[in-house]
Amino acid sequence: MEAIDRIAPTRRPTDARPVQRQNWRELLFLHWRVPASVLQELVPPELTVDTFEGHAYVGLVPFTMTGVRPVWAPAVPGLSAFHETNVRTYVHRGGKQPGVWFFSLDAASSLAVVLARTRWSLPYHRAHMSLAHEADGTIAYVTERRWPRPLPGMCRVRYRPVGTARPAEPGTLEHFLVERYVLHARDRRGRLRVGRVHHRPYPLQPAQVLELEESLLAAAGLRRGESPPLAHYAAGVDVEVFGLTQRPRADSRGPRSSAL
Repeated sequence: MEAIDRIAPTRRPTDARPVQRQNWRELLFLHWRVPASVLQELVPPELTVDTFEGHAYVGLVPFTMTGVRPVWAPAVPGLSAFHETNVRTYVHRGGKQPGVWFFSLDAASSLAVVLARTRWSLPYHRAHMSLAHEADGTIAYVTERRWPRPLPGMCRVRYRPVGTARPAEPGTLEHFLVERYVLHARDRRGRLRVGRVHHRPYPLQPAQVLELEESLLAAAGLRRGESPPLAHYAAGVDVEVFGLTQRPRADSRGPRSSAL
């Protein structure tokens, strides 16, 4: 198989119009290596787990969303800002459209959870969440899942951004992990759908994890090792969200081995 094109998905789509605008802030990217064979059993068979130098990864990403609204409407106080945490891995389909597969998404907004589950068929959960800034620059983030199951699902993390923020270089592990602009999801009729987002490259910098306790990966059926996670931080990006579309049937005929 030819090398997967990881630059084309970063470009803004020219054949579709955005349906939402969102601002993603205070993003913490935590990643652990997990055997690709384990992850492959948990994603749809039409998709192949994406790897970097033969290694697959699972991610835990807590962050804050602001300015969430349709493109034709202004943000609404009390409805357009909330915290969110997702558990994810990376996939492609026959070497095309390398993107994200979400095992779970927790959000501190009942409306967002209901809309995402019914309209986007995404595995959202309602959670109680908080984010606090400490005097020394440490960020404390807490999420505790309320509904629906599986329960429990929680994450408590304290971390501190360090170093200088800069975009990840194409071809690096950092770029592989964070610069993802394609979403794969299965709708209620069992069909695979693909969605797109667009934003400028993340202003990425290392993060020092001071404390971490979480059960969200276990709730998703994932087991991670005891090694410390790879940790990166981004202050934020402004995002355009494009609607889900049905996957072309022709894509499913491609080979399913990883190309990296």
